[in-house]
Amino acid sequence: MSRQGGNDKGKTSGRGNNNSKTKSYARGNAPIKKQGTTTKKAVVSSKKASNPDEIRLNKYVANSGMCSRRDADIHIATGLVTVNGKVVTEMGYKVKLDDEVRYDGSRINPEKKAYVLLNKPKGFATTTSEHKGRTVMDLVANATPSRVKPIGRLGRNSTGLLLFTNDEKVVERFTNSNKGVERLFHLELDKNLKLEDLKKIREGFKIEGKMVHVEEVDYVDNKKNEVGIKIKNTGNIILHTIFDYLKYELVRIDCVQIAHLTKKDIPRGNWKLLTEQEINTLKML
Repeated sequence: MSRQGGNDKGKTSGRGNNNSKTKSYARGNAPIKKQGTTTKKAVVSSKKASNPDEIRLNKYVANSGMCSRRDADIHIATGLVTVNGKVVTEMGYKVKLDDEVRYDGSRINPEKKAYVLLNKPKGFATTTSEHKGRTVMDLVANATPSRVKPIGRLGRNSTGLLLFTNDEKVVERFTNSNKGVERLFHLELDKNLKLEDLKKIREGFKIEGKMVHVEEVDYVDNKKNEVGIKIKNTGNIILHTIFDYLKYELVRIDCVQIAHLTKKDIPRGNWKLLTEQEINTLKML
């Protein structure tokens, strides 16, 4: 009976069992290779390593959901696809994931569409830059493998809802200057807001020749130093513009609602993935 894993000197490998013919290649007894021959190992090592950050253009188009890879070849050949503003018709052309690829004029993305809603705390900058200290990207780093970006901005010391996505159509809907998407803010002022100033904001007025208006504005729970204000701008600069002009200091800025999305069940500093129903409603805005 032989023992598996034992140190049996009579044990051999392979088909032969003649110990005198068995050599240990581990000690340098490998057979001499003839000059001019190419080993399989050499062939493998000579291959050019593929870049994981690059993808074939036809696969990029197909992954975006626009069409099949075979149809993508046809569209590329007919000049319907551009990369960073230039028409590419070369078969097998490779692009990077951060290149701007457009199909028939519309920008496309090969990653799965993702929608993340963050309840932002103070102290985090709304930026994708890695050189701005703590950013909102740190807070949603584990939310999705897709590369999402924030829509609009909240100041470092502002709090509340911030939506992230890689869906370009949704981004365009939010940033459309004619339509936009409503956001509701809860503001706290350093002093009571005068009734005449409230009416002025509600009716709209000019600052340096430019008309400034909001969708809605009112006191919060009859507290004269707290205001609810609804705007369609993607940033909150307009809030500072209005109240700086009227000689009020903004003590607190909190975005409490974006369109139909609220902070319900999202504690400060936490995020959630939008439900299918929330996404569908978002797309119909």
